[in-house]
Amino acid sequence: MITREQIPTVLDHPVHDARGDKIGDARHVFFDDVTGEPEWVSVRTGLFGTSESFVPIHDAALVEDHLEVPYAKDQVKDAPNVDIDAGGHLSEQEEERLYQYYGINWDAAWQDARSGTGQTTGTTGTTGTTGTTDDAMTRSEEEMHVGVERREAGRARLRKYVVTEEQQYTVPVRHEEVRVEREPISDTNRDRAMTGPDITEAEHDVTLYEEQAVVETRAVPKERVRLTTEEVTEEETVTGEVRKERIETEGTDEQGDQRRRR
Repeated sequence: MITREQIPTVLDHPVHDARGDKIGDARHVFFDDVTGEPEWVSVRTGLFGTSESFVPIHDAALVEDHLEVPYAKDQVKDAPNVDIDAGGHLSEQEEERLYQYYGINWDAAWQDARSGTGQTTGTTGTTGTTGTTDDAMTRSEEEMHVGVERREAGRARLRKYVVTEEQQYTVPVRHEEVRVEREPISDTNRDRAMTGPDITEAEHDVTLYEEQAVVETRAVPKERVRLTTEEVTEEETVTGEVRKERIETEGTDEQGDQRRRR
């Protein structure tokens, strides 16, 4: 349970879920109209802190410099949007809707808060400042905080496959052909010519050779291919809206002195 005295420590401080993940920053604390105790805290969430989600503060606890609530970050960020009237007041119907979302027994909580009070109102009030009151008015502004988040942009893959190409090469090939040579009988070859029989039948074979082109393929390593990544920095312009409070004076001039009536 958060007390009224701890509200200054809660406002504008981080809010973490049960796992320790930061949900956002506490923006406002809402009090029960009957008991006057803190009932809800609005948490500024979103990438630029432009959304506010309501979360029960009853079971929250201050842990060092942040508020810890027993709810998951996604559950808080997906809480239903509720309407706040011009006086910063949360209606009983909106409060009941939030109770149902967080799984809290509305009837039991309503009876516990009002037991012994004799009152029947079921709305809550809100504050965006501390529990003390003085003569000064606080002017606040929303500041834009731009960050970056890392996300997956695509995938690259190396895939090896086989294609068949037709290649042509021209190589010289040799072959043998028969050529008939006739040699007249002369004194030089007469002895060899007369060694055989006078007249007979005979045959003489000559083997012819030729070269043919032969194709053989071998796998030969050619190159190594790998994927690497490199970071490229680019400038990207983002646009958002921030709200700023303005304070006007009535009955005084620009120097703050009270105007005289004539």
